[in-house]
Amino acid sequence: MTDNNTLQDLIIEGITDRKGKKITIVDMSGIESAAASKFIIAEGTSSMQVAAIADSVREYVQKNGDIKPYNYDGYQNAEWIVIDYGDTLVHIFVPETRQRYNLEDLWSDAVITDIPDLD
Repeated sequence: MTDNNTLQDLIIEGITDRKGKKITIVDMSGIESAAASKFIIAEGTSSMQVAAIADSVREYVQKNGDIKPYNYDGYQNAEWIVIDYGDTLVHIFVPETRQRYNLEDLWSDAVITDIPDLD
């Protein structure tokens, strides 16, 4: 069950479970120089919520997909946590940090899909 769409769906479920907002999928599978084929980017309103969203993603994907991340980082200040699932990297930001690094703009030649917020 390591199909890429399934992993993507599990990650999005994990994000929305903790009220993560502004979910964006950056599909870089057509870009040779890209380090990963997909970024899933979301944000929380505070560093505490960012950490809770990251925990939720890791727990949800592990429980429902039996997939563990290769690595994760950013819990120290929790302004930007990245979770590494190999071809898919999950980035969870506080809004100011997301704007500063603007990954969507950096990879603007990728296929970018915004997932509407649930509320």
